Amino acid sequence: MSFIDEAKIKVIAGKGGDGIVSFRRERFIAKGGPDGGDGGNGGSIFARVNPNLNTLSLYRRKKQFKAQNGENGGRNTRKGKKGEDLVIQFPKGTLIRLFKKEDKKLILEKIIDLMDKKDEILFAKGGIGGHGNDYYKSSCNQTPRKRQLGKKGETKFLELELKLIADIGLVGLPNSGKSTLLSRISHARPKIADYPFTTLEPSLGVIEFDELGIKERKSLVVADIPGLIEGAHQGKGLGDRFLRHVDRCKALIHLIDITSDNIRGDYQAINRELKNYSPKLAKKKQVVVLNKIDLLPEEKRKKKLKILRKKIPHPLFPISAVTGEGIKELFLSLIELK
Repeated sequence: MSFIDEAKIKVIAGKGGDGIVSFRRERFIAKGGPDGGDGGNGGSIFARVNPNLNTLSLYRRKKQFKAQNGENGGRNTRKGKKGEDLVIQFPKGTLIRLFKKEDKKLILEKIIDLMDKKDEILFAKGGIGGHGNDYYKSSCNQTPRKRQLGKKGETKFLELELKLIADIGLVGLPNSGKSTLLSRISHARPKIADYPFTTLEPSLGVIEFDELGIKERKSLVVADIPGLIEGAHQGKGLGDRFLRHVDRCKALIHLIDITSDNIRGDYQAINRELKNYSPKLAKKKQVVVLNKIDLLPEEKRKKKLKILRKKIPHPLFPISAVTGEGIKELFLSLIELK
């Protein structure tokens, strides 16, 4: 299933059933009174979180959802059956912008953030059923021929935006080794290759601390965000399409290739993009991981680290995502993240 994190859909609540005009027609009753029943209410449309979903791909294929109409009223004052409600399921972390149409213009009505799996939110209310002629009888009018049509259900337009729910966001320039690290620290199996933009969609992995003999914490969810480049917040490269997925992360692992000729520049480029996209992102807790230490001689590695610790104001962790060197020390630093 492809990863889709944006979609637009239309939801239409059910129409209320019509009331009817009817009179009793029974043997030995010459002039039966009115007995037209009311129509049933139309079904409403609700949103609910489904923790087993992690993409909006369904809503790229299906664009319109409609609840059931209420049934018309019947004879003998029988009320029409209410239309069934429709519950639409979304991944946890879906941000929904709900619009209504007035004078051919879409007007933003509310923004809904589906974070809790218990959330069930009303999108569009079903139309009310109309009254049958029995409702209108009175001492002054014993044979009313008036009835009421059911009202239309509400129609709403939804813009959907999925933001992954993860404890830690894994960011860095293309080809810095994020996918390799994610596969090393979790059971995720992202695509790995030695060229930029291998990862074209975010991947989620779960760090199981028990597997390293660490008992202080059970697990952390890590989101591998596709490689950013300078100008990403303006849509360059893979653009800001994936930056939204680090919005909810508690902290960031900033991965840098230690063999780069300009490590400080790489560090500043990513942080600049995070800040330009959202100042809050730049203020998140961050650990800087220097990857690919297996490609440097030990003396050269130590010299680089000594210089970098003076230039980069975040904790530094030299690792090799390929060999696993330094991974446990990195894990230990993540335990304190709440």
